[in-house]
Amino acid sequence: MSTLQLSLAIIGGLVLAFIVAYNTWTSRRNAPKRALPPDPEHPAEPAMRQEPGFDAASAPVPAGDYHGLDRGPEPLEHTVDANDALQMPVPAFSLERRPGLDSLIDVIAPLQPENLVSGDAALAALPPTRRAGSKPFAVEGLNESTQQWETPAPGQRYQSFQAGVQLANRMGALNEIEFSEFVVKAQAFADAINAAPDFPDMLQEVARARELDQFASDHDAQLAFMLRARQAAWSPGYVQQNAARLGFVHGAMPGRLVLPASTQGLPPLLTLGFDTQAALAEDPDQSAIRDITLSLDVAQVHRTEQPFARLREAAAVLCEAMDGVLCDQNGTPLPAMAMDPIAADLELLYDQLDGRELSAGSVLARRLFS
Repeated sequence: MSTLQLSLAIIGGLVLAFIVAYNTWTSRRNAPKRALPPDPEHPAEPAMRQEPGFDAASAPVPAGDYHGLDRGPEPLEHTVDANDALQMPVPAFSLERRPGLDSLIDVIAPLQPENLVSGDAALAALPPTRRAGSKPFAVEGLNESTQQWETPAPGQRYQSFQAGVQLANRMGALNEIEFSEFVVKAQAFADAINAAPDFPDMLQEVARARELDQFASDHDAQLAFMLRARQAAWSPGYVQQNAARLGFVHGAMPGRLVLPASTQGLPPLLTLGFDTQAALAEDPDQSAIRDITLSLDVAQVHRTEQPFARLREAAAVLCEAMDGVLCDQNGTPLPAMAMDPIAADLELLYDQLDGRELSAGSVLARRLFS
């Protein structure tokens, strides 16, 4: 073999090796980022799925959790004088409207039976569906013993009832057809318990529904921001691992993470979503996610939770940790200063909702904006 042929062979081998190395480097560079393996010395606790609960405070606390904590005096050693107790300030409670029918957002028709009605009889007379068209329908009874309006319950006795249908929700305002369906359902219930209904004027209630729906449409804010990968894509595990550091837990649907509210059972503060197909893939580590969505349903979360500030903080931390950029829903990058006007507009929106007695996060607001 001549010297020229040997030189060409060597050069060809070097070029081939360079191409293989470049392709390998490119593949690794563009491969989805994977979650880091857990530290064997400090294993991470699995993230629990966020579900509604009743009383988180009643859960027992392991004895080992008290190690190193000052638990104060034993119960038998701590006494309070009755006179001192009378001088203690009474804690202030929020004037939250009670759950149930409310004339602010419901059409209410009184139903007065001739005699007391048992809860079992009332439950048997209820219609099979609790909706009139797209609007929630409900019946409440005035409990004879507690004198409180409540959903009929077995073993109780009720002296009067009221039927109601919601004036508006995100499906629109109550219309004439839905009002007529409400009347039919309420009349059937009244006939079953031998009660006389008193229905309000349909045209007046439909007009009130349109006015409420217009207000709700003008004050309904659902914010969504996109976090887009700058270079390498992300795997579902990588997204979940970084989100878990901020307190996000698995939601009820694949590809959905939520930041729980401070009070268990309330709607989540924030929602983080990504491609459902990537979350359900047989090998999630090979699924490439180029962007995720961070969203806030303003009317569902109380302003004291500072949800928008939490959203900005979460977006900044995730962008830095995952090498991403914050964008609007169309994928246009957003500068940090663009978030300040949104925060100011939200404060004005909160004030307007408060003025209408539909404070964000309240029972009525969660019903109306649903």
